[in-house]
Parts: sequence; structure tokens; C-alpha cells
Amino acid sequence: MPGTRNTGVLALGGIAVAALLTVIGHLEVNDDLNPWALTVSDFAVSDRGGVIDVAMVVLALATVSLLYGLRRTGPAQPGRAVELLLGAWVSGLLVAALVPTNEPGTAMTTAAYVHRYASVVAFLALPAAGWLLARRPDLAPAARTLRALVVLSLALAAAMIWSAYPGDRLLIGLAERLLILTEVAVLATVALTQTRADRAAGVPPAHVDHGVVVPRKRGVTA
Repeated sequence: MPGTRNTGVLALGGIAVAALLTVIGHLEVNDDLNPWALTVSDFAVSDRGGVIDVAMVVLALATVSLLYGLRRTGPAQPGRAVELLLGAWVSGLLVAALVPTNEPGTAMTTAAYVHRYASVVAFLALPAAGWLLARRPDLAPAARTLRALVVLSLALAAAMIWSAYPGDRLLIGLAERLLILTEVAVLATVALTQTRADRAAGVPPAHVDHGVVVPRKRGVTA
């Protein structure tokens, strides 16, 4: 399905752009910010409306492209639940990009709580979607990888929750970045599978001519 392949390529491009913008956002902020002790949101609020916020929007749009590709493959089950979970991930990313958290070391505001819980919804929705996606026939080649990434992301989410509460934010920035990397890997795995949809379905490349030429004998009319 060329349309599905195209959505996979578009999603991979969006994921790559989002990753690049996030790296740039980390390099542009104040040198006093510690990436191991502070979250990505702490970096983003120091550069409000900057490239990290744009990266979250781009990642949300890449997910929409994936979702469109998944719908084009047909009524694979589970379908509705995956759409709702990916929709929650997209919504969480967009809200987190638009509503800032508080500056590091300051009291939590209403906006900061909205940002926090939007992020929590996104971080929990994507692993659940990944686990369900592993059950789809069209993603069977990536099922084992998806399940492994989901288990890893849940372990990292648990580590982040421990750090945020009883752990006194010990290495919370590291835990969050590893969690984000793992969850984005879930999206990239689905996108890569979509780009190989034609090959998996046995559709030959468009440039190969498989026609059979039958020579005509002289003196024989068709």
C-alpha cells in the first residue's frame, strides 16, 4: 500500500525533526540547567515557545500520520482502543507544548499542574497503545520489539514516579529522557513497519517489468 508507506516515511521524518529540535533546545538553554536533575519541561519553560515546544508539536503530528496509516490498512483489531490511546498521546503532547510548567524551584501553578497531568496521560497512553498495536496482524513483524519497548517504558515510568516522590527527584531528568526515548522508539518501530508494508504484502517494486514477451513466428498471424 503506497499510501501506508508514505505515512510511515512522513512519520519517520517528523520523529527525526522532533529529535533534532529537542537536542538543539538542550544546547541553547542556560548552562546552569542540569539535564540529569531537571526534566525536559524544565528546559522548555526556560525557552518558552522555543524549539522544544515545537518538537512536541511535530511529534504529535508525526503520530497523526501514523494513525492515518493504521486506518488505511483496514479494520485490524484492536482498532478503536488504539485510536483513543494514540489520540490521548497526541492531546497530551499538544497540551504540554501549549501550557507551560513552572520555573525550576518555584511553586506549582494551575498551569503547571495541567502540564504535569497532560504529560502523565501521554506517557501512559502510548505504552498501552503500543501493547495493543503488537496484536495487529499488519504489525506482526514488529510485535516482539513493540512488547519489549512497552515493558521497558513502563519500568522507566515507574523509576520516574519513584524519583518524583520518595526519591527526592534523584536523576529524574535521566529517567524521563530514557522514557521519552523508549516511547518514541515505539512510534518509530510502527513507522518503519509501515514503510515496509508493500514488501511484506508481496507487492513487487513499480520499476520492475514482469511482463512475458512471446516471440511471434514469421508467417503466423495473430
